[in-house]
Amino acid sequence: MSEQLPTQGNEEGKDRIEEPLLPGVDAPQDLHALDDEQLQQVAQEMRTYIIDTIGEIGGHFGANLGTCELAVALHSLLDSPRDKILWDVGHQAYPHKILTGRREKLPTIRQYDGLAPFCSVFESEHDIMGAGHASTSIGYAVGLKEAMRKGIGTDGKVAAVGGVAYEALHAAGGMQTPVVIVLNDNGMSISPNVGALSRYFNRIRLNPRLWHAREGVEDRLTKLPLGMGKRIERLGPEIKAAIKAYWAPGLFFEELDLAYMGVIDGHDVHALREALTEAFEADRPVVVHIHTVKGKGFAPAEEGGLESMEEWHAAKPKSIVEGQPAASAPKPVPVTETDSPEGIEVLEKPPAAGSPPQYTKVFADAIVAEAQADKRVIGITAAMAGGTGLQKLLDELPEQYYDVGIAEQNAVLLASGLAIQGAKPVCAIYSTFLQRAYDQIVHDVCLQNLDVTFAMDRAGLVGDDGPTHHGAFDVSYFRPIPNVVVMAPRDEAMLVHMLHTAIAHDGPAALRYPRGAAEGAKLPAKPKSIPIGVGEVLAEGEKVALLGYGYGVTVAREAAEILGKHGQQATVADARFAKPIDGELAERLAREHELLVTIEENVLPGGFGSAVLEHLEDAFAEAPGERARILRVGLPDSYVTHGKPALLRAEVGLTGESVADRVLSSMPSAQPALT
Repeated sequence: MSEQLPTQGNEEGKDRIEEPLLPGVDAPQDLHALDDEQLQQVAQEMRTYIIDTIGEIGGHFGANLGTCELAVALHSLLDSPRDKILWDVGHQAYPHKILTGRREKLPTIRQYDGLAPFCSVFESEHDIMGAGHASTSIGYAVGLKEAMRKGIGTDGKVAAVGGVAYEALHAAGGMQTPVVIVLNDNGMSISPNVGALSRYFNRIRLNPRLWHAREGVEDRLTKLPLGMGKRIERLGPEIKAAIKAYWAPGLFFEELDLAYMGVIDGHDVHALREALTEAFEADRPVVVHIHTVKGKGFAPAEEGGLESMEEWHAAKPKSIVEGQPAASAPKPVPVTETDSPEGIEVLEKPPAAGSPPQYTKVFADAIVAEAQADKRVIGITAAMAGGTGLQKLLDELPEQYYDVGIAEQNAVLLASGLAIQGAKPVCAIYSTFLQRAYDQIVHDVCLQNLDVTFAMDRAGLVGDDGPTHHGAFDVSYFRPIPNVVVMAPRDEAMLVHMLHTAIAHDGPAALRYPRGAAEGAKLPAKPKSIPIGVGEVLAEGEKVALLGYGYGVTVAREAAEILGKHGQQATVADARFAKPIDGELAERLAREHELLVTIEENVLPGGFGSAVLEHLEDAFAEAPGERARILRVGLPDSYVTHGKPALLRAEVGLTGESVADRVLSSMPSAQPALT
């Protein structure tokens, strides 16, 4: 680029024209020769580039504006990928992507065949871990550095950027693993500590002699002269802890044997580089607590407080023009789709008037109705009130709502305790995030046969967030567990009935439903319980039976319509349950048809189709020739990429056209295959 752009540095009144520096940064090593002022300029140019690009195409927004200086500071000091930088979650890693050779591809992020929405080990050697779920970076970092200490692989510095994961912090402190943990605090409640005293505390925490001397501070407090020591001892541990905390801010980390530095201005490259340099030289685990502003440099996000910061967590396509919100752009629709504790907007147009409601909204209305009818019904979320729809429950019945933060395991444990006492808890957790609580599902809920309902939003292919967020495995991970009922609705009316059924059922129940718009079915005036383990035939046909589960019913109906045009009248059935399956229905379909097709939006291994096949193998063991051939349709045994769900379903063959084509190709008497 030959054009000259204005640089917006930290100094007020700085309006001179600077030669752009960002176009010359093709690898992180290009930052090493730049001074602090130049690095500050690179950070601001990167921020402007993100505002212009993401404002046009849509994507994660506010968090990335807050990490520009941090990414520049880290890469200017480290030699990536020999040195390892691990970004928690990854929705804050756009600046990292820009600095590691992917600047020109940023306009493709979150798009099919474009840059991954989060870090991806398959995309760049600089992405050390494929981050999509929260609070994992520190655990990765400790493992990486411990391997280096054992002489495995190439040695280097390790920095983890993200939230606090207590277990990993405990391990780092206990093993004294020399990693740098950057606690990126982008809230509004903590202001940076500045001045000589703060710098003094930073030095004292990293001085080994003073650090060891400080270990006995509590004992020395009790030995102060003039009777003060005895008074402190009588006042008890709370007073002693308070005095220690005053003397050593960040005591929580210090008690875990982690050195603490903070709070550092996360938008001052010089301050960041100075703090990080000292931290890396300390040769012990160090927490560098930085304060950043979510949405930094974009006035509507930066100046509107927490509400605006949350509103601009993501930008919708064409929502920003020349650095300002587009005049005609509608307000973002806050529907959470990642595991971030903040809201993230759906990066699509809001539903048009008269179109089917979102499944999430249907669930939200249904659980509020259930909770109003029975005070024992309690909703539980793991930092996803907006995304799961439980915000409505919080607004209307706050006493019947809990948010445990990003702690899915604790959410399930809380539900277990509530159920033991006679409550009817509903854990509303995305399919992909419920995986994090698998031990609690098996051991604490199902083993004890507790009355807990798991409401799994975002089941199936969720779209732009990609493989870390697809709900592709829940049927398979629930099916082997005893005591649990596993079900999925074909439309929004069935979702209302199934939630009611799950809550009324005395035992564990798992209910999955997809992201996005429902099917347009009329919602019932009053929910009813449906018989557990009983499917439903929706259309009678010959030779071919299409047995769908959840979204698979929609695909089955589409395939049946296409087959009808080719002279094949197919039977269409809704299984409704994956456990227990309707064995009688499966046997009837297998006995009366030549081909039985199972259709699901879950991986085939261990999925619904496998359940049907297993049952029929046993049922027809003595007469295998009397049953139909089985064709299973579902998600492949691989991780599906990111992109709009329609594109992804076409790629993996989960469409009516694809199923019809496979059926016609499989039937000896079929019409010619579709072209």
